[in-house]
Amino acid sequence: MSQSSTAPASLPTRHVIRELLQSRIAEVVSVVIEEELTELLGTTRYERSDTRRGYRNGLVERTVTTESGPMEIAVPRARLVDETGASVEFRSAVLPRYARRTRKVDDAILGVYLAGANTRRIRTALKPLLGEANLSKSAVSRVVGRLKALFASWCERDLSEERYPIVMLDAIHLKVRLARRVVSVPVLVVMGVDEAGNKRLVALRLAVSEASANWGEVIDHLGARGLPSPELIISDGHKGLIRALAAWPEARVQRCTVHKRTNLEAQCPTHARRELLRDYTTIIRADSAIDARKAYDAFLTKWRSLCPAVARSLEEAGHQLLTFYDFPKPMWKSLRTTNAIENVNREFRRRTKTQASFSTEHAALTLLYALVAFGQITMRKITGYQHVASIAARRCRDAA
Repeated sequence: MSQSSTAPASLPTRHVIRELLQSRIAEVVSVVIEEELTELLGTTRYERSDTRRGYRNGLVERTVTTESGPMEIAVPRARLVDETGASVEFRSAVLPRYARRTRKVDDAILGVYLAGANTRRIRTALKPLLGEANLSKSAVSRVVGRLKALFASWCERDLSEERYPIVMLDAIHLKVRLARRVVSVPVLVVMGVDEAGNKRLVALRLAVSEASANWGEVIDHLGARGLPSPELIISDGHKGLIRALAAWPEARVQRCTVHKRTNLEAQCPTHARRELLRDYTTIIRADSAIDARKAYDAFLTKWRSLCPAVARSLEEAGHQLLTFYDFPKPMWKSLRTTNAIENVNREFRRRTKTQASFSTEHAALTLLYALVAFGQITMRKITGYQHVASIAARRCRDAA
C-alpha cells in the first residue's frame, strides 16, 4: 500500500500557526484594553448614560513586539472627564503609550547581552523571533543603556539601612581601554553577608592597582554613604588591602587560609611540601581555638629550624588566620577562606571571556553589576547562615 503524499501538505505550516497565534493574542490584548476603558468611562461602546465619564474617539493601530513576534493591536482612543470637569486623554495601563516592546522582550535582549553578545549578535540571535524591522540597533542600545542609569543609582544608594555583619573583599582583573590603550586593571569587589546569611554585592570600583589608597577610597566611600562597620572582614593577604582595612578599626579580620597555604608552599622545598601541608592542616582544621593556637605555635617552632622562610610567612598573617575559631562552629567552613567571593569573581571571568576588552571603565562595571542584579549570577547563602544574626546581636551587646 502506497503512502499518501498529500497528508503532510494538509497540515498548517509553522508560519501559519505563528500568524494565528499572534492574531489571537492581539485580539485578547485589544479586548482587555477595551474592558479597561469601559470601566473608566462607566459605559460600554454605544451605551448612553448620564453617568458617562467621557467619550470614545475611534481606534489607533499600534505595532508591539512581544515574545511571540511583532503584532498589530487596535487600541481605543478616548477622552476622560474627571471630577472637576477637565478632559484628559485615555492612556492604557495595560499597554503604556510609548511601549513598543513587552518586558519579556527587553529581558530577552538583556539576557543575550549579559551572556556576552554585542549589539550585532543580539539582533542576529533575536531576528527570527522579533524581526529585523522591530529590533533596530538603536532599540537594542536603548534597552542596554537603561543599565547605566540603574548602575549609577546603585553606586550612590544610601547604605545606612543595609547591615552586613560579614564583608568579603577581593579583586578581579579585566582588560579595559584606558588612555588609548587596552590594559589589564583590577576591579575591586566588595561583597556582604546580611543577617539572613544572603550574599550581596555591595560595591564595584575599577582602579589602576590594588594599592592601599585605592582600597581605602572604596571603604571610605562606603562609610560616607552610611554603611556600618562589619563585625568580620574576610580577605586575602594583599598588602594594599590589609593596610586599607584600618578604616574599619572595630572589625575583626580573617585572612584566607587557602591563600596563606599557597604562600607557604611557595617558600617550601618541593620534597617537604607534603609534611608542610600536614602541619598546616592541623592548624586550620583543629577542633577548637585552643587546639588551633597550640598547633600554630608548634608549627612555628618546628619550621623555624626546617625552613625559616615558611615560618616567617606564617608569622606574617599571625592569629588573623585563626579568627574564624571565635565564631559559631557551623560557620567555620564559610569564614576561613575567601571562596565565596572568589566563586563570584570566577563567574565574572567566565561571563566576560567573550569580551576581548571593554571600551570604557563604565561598560565593564555596568556589565558586572547587571550579571548579579538581573540574576545571571546567583549567590547561595553561606554555610551556617542561621548563626549570622547572632554575630550582629553579639556586637550590639558588646557595644552596650
